[in-house]
Amino acid sequence: MRISILLAGAAALLPVAAAAQTPTGPVTVIHAGRLLERPGRPPRGPSTLIIQGGRIAEVRDGHVAGPAGATLIDLSDRFVLPGLIDSHVHLDSDRAGNEGLLAGFTESPQLGAYETLWNAKKTLQAGFTTVRNLGDPGGTLALRDAIARGWAEGPRIVDAGRSISTTAGHMDARLGVAEDMHEAIGAENLCDGPDECRKAVRLQVGRGADVIKIATTGGVNSRIGAGLGKQMFDDEAKAIVETAHLLGKKVAVHAHGADGIKVALRAGADSIEHGTLMDEESIRLFKQTGAYYVPTLSTVNGYLERIAKDPNAYPPEVRAKIDYRISITGKALEKAVPAGVKIAFGTDAGVSKHGRNADEFEFMVKHGMTPAQAIQAATVNAADLLGLANEIGTLEPGKEADLIAVAGDPLRDVTVLKRVGFVMADGKVHKNQR
Repeated sequence: MRISILLAGAAALLPVAAAAQTPTGPVTVIHAGRLLERPGRPPRGPSTLIIQGGRIAEVRDGHVAGPAGATLIDLSDRFVLPGLIDSHVHLDSDRAGNEGLLAGFTESPQLGAYETLWNAKKTLQAGFTTVRNLGDPGGTLALRDAIARGWAEGPRIVDAGRSISTTAGHMDARLGVAEDMHEAIGAENLCDGPDECRKAVRLQVGRGADVIKIATTGGVNSRIGAGLGKQMFDDEAKAIVETAHLLGKKVAVHAHGADGIKVALRAGADSIEHGTLMDEESIRLFKQTGAYYVPTLSTVNGYLERIAKDPNAYPPEVRAKIDYRISITGKALEKAVPAGVKIAFGTDAGVSKHGRNADEFEFMVKHGMTPAQAIQAATVNAADLLGLANEIGTLEPGKEADLIAVAGDPLRDVTVLKRVGFVMADGKVHKNQR
């Protein structure tokens, strides 16, 4: 990931900095049949993208020749748009319920690292060139750095390290596990009271986290029957958010129940994940604070597929919450869209299946968004949420050359995004199927 940093007051260095942004190296020319340069605006007709040094150098109307020696990629029969962004994934596993729990005790961390890489590759091949990984034991931090160095293939990763919650809260991995195993699992991500919560944030930042993920409510998959309501006090949430912001990190909040959503928004959270039971006051706080809502609706597919394969895939106390979650999926989005709440695309992949991230688009359209709005949520909006709007999210000169191409018009039929034939990330072609 290359993020330009401008040092305040270094006026004398401005010419050098500008020169450093001038693209150099081999040139790639892409002929697009139609080009969605900036989602949220109408697409362009036949267009040419000129790419150099992993960045977009020019966008021209029509199909024009590039400089001598340039590599031509002909997508003149394809619809080209920015690389997609999934704001909520868990790359460390594609397994859940009892199967996922068992794997955590029977498989090595080294094997887990390969699974994380495998899921990252599936995600990139699906057209998602950037993801925000919201919590796992820690292997994805290393994969993030390996991808950035070109040592591994996968999407750009914005990583949260290990998710934070209270003791016996949703992120307490010891729940449902025999007590003599608790020490091996660890609890450095748990906090009770403002002081402990400040320290928990600092521990994750010290590990290299890009963003902080917390849980203010219970969760569907946590192994206690405490439901989906609030599990964190106002002063704990406030301490977390203030500490994260002090250290320059945004805060993503797992919250289903309205009481926990409001605790997080009052504390200044940057995004609410799931938001299943938001009410009118929640919507007012979304609008007041400018926080993003990340719906994660396609988790339903993961649940249904696993249950169809094995009716006992989840313990009874979890299964009851799953059935309830399925029954109300999309209701919150139906409230948020007409109210003008800012929405960013996110799937909770790992609960749903990696590589199937685009299933989320179909749910978003079913529950109140237009295809154009859903695509904007997965590009412009998600880039803004991740703090990367200057780098990704649109296909404008100076930005990273992250783009995909599909056969068909996703503005008419969003399901064509499930069949991405071309993927470029950072100026490198990762998929080119005809």
